[in-house]
Amino acid sequence: MADIFDVIADGTRRDILQLLRERRDDARGTSVSQIVTELGVSQPTVSKHLKVLREAELVSVREEGQHR
Repeated sequence: MADIFDVIADGTRRDILQLLRERRDDARGTSVSQIVTELGVSQPTVSKHLKVLREAELVSVREEGQHR
């Protein structure tokens, strides 16, 4: 597992965490496409950063059909 400080040192990952924190009360969760739209970064970039955040156990993923 990566050092937590290395994980959160990246600005995009901090932005993702902040966005998820702000939306945590939404029972539907937040999809990757919503993060892409909100932050204005590409889907592969968001997916890459979410993988790092998942491996550090800072976020979890729920699959619903085609959505995560």
